Amino acid sequence: MNVLVRPASYDWRHLKTEFDGLMNRLGGREAIREGMRVIIKPNLLSAAKPHHAVLTHPLIVRAAVEYVLGQGARPEVRDSQAIGSFERILRENGLDKALEGLPVTVREFRDSVPVDAGPPFGKIELSREVLTADMVINLPKLKTHSQMAMTLGVKNLFGCVVGYRKAEWHLRAGVDRDLFARLLVQIACTVRPAFTIMDGILAMEGEGPGRSGTPRALGILMAATDPFALDEAVCRFVGFPPEKLPTCRAARELGLPGEEVAIDGELPEVQGFRIPGTDPLFFGSAPVNSLMRRHLLQRPVCDPESCTLCGICRDMCPAKAITVEETGLRFDYDACIRCYCCIEVCPCGALRTTEPLLGRILRPVVKRFV
Repeated sequence: MNVLVRPASYDWRHLKTEFDGLMNRLGGREAIREGMRVIIKPNLLSAAKPHHAVLTHPLIVRAAVEYVLGQGARPEVRDSQAIGSFERILRENGLDKALEGLPVTVREFRDSVPVDAGPPFGKIELSREVLTADMVINLPKLKTHSQMAMTLGVKNLFGCVVGYRKAEWHLRAGVDRDLFARLLVQIACTVRPAFTIMDGILAMEGEGPGRSGTPRALGILMAATDPFALDEAVCRFVGFPPEKLPTCRAARELGLPGEEVAIDGELPEVQGFRIPGTDPLFFGSAPVNSLMRRHLLQRPVCDPESCTLCGICRDMCPAKAITVEETGLRFDYDACIRCYCCIEVCPCGALRTTEPLLGRILRPVVKRFV
């Protein structure tokens, strides 16, 4: 299973040439036929400027739209944002301007249909638009994630869960990130994107995936027909063992990607790429879990000087563990499930994770046994 790697920048002529070349090498000219309805699924998490590296860059989305139009097909750019107005996200990211004048539908996912995700999940509701499309092109951003280490090709498809239902699944998975990873893998298997092209030109490290993360220029596009293969390749690229990425681990349990991953192209050397810790420091029984959660697990905290008390984190929190008070935010760490959705959606970058003192002391010991 080949994963293509090409150096790239946001210079439009260079970017379009590289994007078209990747799609052609993956078989885009043969696969995309006249009249097909093609969903283009970027990462449109929340309102942010391109230089924040939170969202898929608008010019990469434009390149995908133009490629699909060039094959005589009908492109639709769609996603389901975490919170807030979809139109504001388009304005802040510049996607509205990037797609100006092109005959393309740009709209959030709205309708859901239940599909069987297998045990232990049962039915999960996914976007009707995705499930009835002729093809899906997946355009993730290379960035870190405080709960899942990184959000790449597989996790980007969680956006096919419409609206508030994403919060419901966070709550159902709770602190078990491996269970959540299995859900993400099942969604990817259901959506089955034909092509996944990842924006690694300006990536994100540190406290991702929202504004608390740190942009880092890596200058590459990576592409594959299989999102599981692409995620494995990205892990190698940034020096992170794939078996430590929960979604890669869950995919391997199902025998995915199924073939040995080979890199086609030159991977530049990346040193010191900062990825949030994801060591499982909880042990099974509910009373112990509650105790361990409070005294060992990383938890969200707020920088009061940056916080505007807008309440977006409170509204997004699946566990309802955040209260906005006059003096600042108050977290209920017993209720908190460590999904870090609050960090993900904070428009000010005021939230980050911190580790309790006992956790910092015991982490080297616990890592030997988990």
